[in-house]
Amino acid sequence: MSVALIWVVSANTEVFKFYGILDSSRFVLGNRSSIRAKMGAKQDWKSCSLSTHVKYSSVGGSGLGSETKFPVLLSMVANPLGESAVSSEQKVYDVVLKQASLGKKQLSSNGYLDVKRDIILPGNLSLLSKAYDRCGEVCAEYAKTFYLGTLLMTPERRRAIWAIYVWCRRTDELVDGPNASHITPTALDRWESRLDDLFQGRPFDMLDAALSDTVTKFPVDIQPFKDMIEGMRMDLRKSRYQSFDELYLYCYYVAGTVGLMSVPVMGISPESQATTESVYNAALALGIANQLTNILRDVGEDARRGRIYLPQDELAEAGLSDADIYAGKVTDKWRSFMKDQIKRARMFFDEAEKGVTELSEASRWPVLASLLLYRQILDEIEANDYNNFTRRAYVSKAKKLLALPIAYTKSIIRPPRTSPELRKYNL
Repeated sequence: MSVALIWVVSANTEVFKFYGILDSSRFVLGNRSSIRAKMGAKQDWKSCSLSTHVKYSSVGGSGLGSETKFPVLLSMVANPLGESAVSSEQKVYDVVLKQASLGKKQLSSNGYLDVKRDIILPGNLSLLSKAYDRCGEVCAEYAKTFYLGTLLMTPERRRAIWAIYVWCRRTDELVDGPNASHITPTALDRWESRLDDLFQGRPFDMLDAALSDTVTKFPVDIQPFKDMIEGMRMDLRKSRYQSFDELYLYCYYVAGTVGLMSVPVMGISPESQATTESVYNAALALGIANQLTNILRDVGEDARRGRIYLPQDELAEAGLSDADIYAGKVTDKWRSFMKDQIKRARMFFDEAEKGVTELSEASRWPVLASLLLYRQILDEIEANDYNNFTRRAYVSKAKKLLALPIAYTKSIIRPPRTSPELRKYNL
């Protein structure tokens, strides 16, 4: 394994070094064509590929003017780590409040986040720029629609979102990628230690360097990143979820965390009259909605891997069991069960959409486009007569193209404002 030692300058003017692994991590500088020329077309970069209870829709209340109030998750049962109901619920809520507090502290007088600039020293900024470019290439390859939307953002926000996106992909790859069968809890511990170093300005490779630079510029807390790694640990030791309470916590770990990572970079509109906490709650709801959609889309695929992410108690109430899922037959019981699951996922999407309108103007379109496209997967499951055993629900290119102008229109239309008196009561 070849190791390249590169010197880069951090935003706090301290010089640090990071290592690029040319073999297993595919640390290669340059654009896509030059990379393929160096590595061969068959050895392209593969290390970053992704492979209705309203009380769960947010924590601490919506604050976005919704008719339904969403209380704190008072009924959260013991999570897989054996924590109590209160500590499980409080864990998610505390992370939301902490991240929202960080965002408030770094808002400038005009309502936007103050973004620190790169420290420019000869021979170093270009390396960091190439690291961000590579993150952009990965995003463009695996999330084409979202990538196009990020091009509307300011350069600083765009690059930061790319860096976060790539770290999340790499983390997910640990348990869902080609080497997943070799991943152990120890490997995840090392990945978390590497995350700690990254936040301390000591990145291991070029992609880490991009995120390390990002977290010096935006009020991004490390806890959502650590929680995502905890979600990967759950995948190593757990293949069933007794109730939706347990599943909700898992969805927070592996997907809700992404929203909490992203809001500080996306920015909140200076015209927003919503509380900072409510915007983070909506971001959390979007992550939960996306993960629930993944679960419903991939029932058959997950079952073939020995995993069933559907709540066991709700399956039993519907007269279903693991055996029915392994049999893969669409019955009336299955259709009824799936209708309830889809209804709950849509509720999370609805709650999330209210918060997207509170983001900075340049950030709304890519997020709305992603939300609308992902929500359409639920429509496709219905169109497939709820056969998510042998048929994969996907959104056609024509429907994707149609969703883009719809998302753009929604992104430029602000919701009606409420009076200060009504806002005090979240009305």
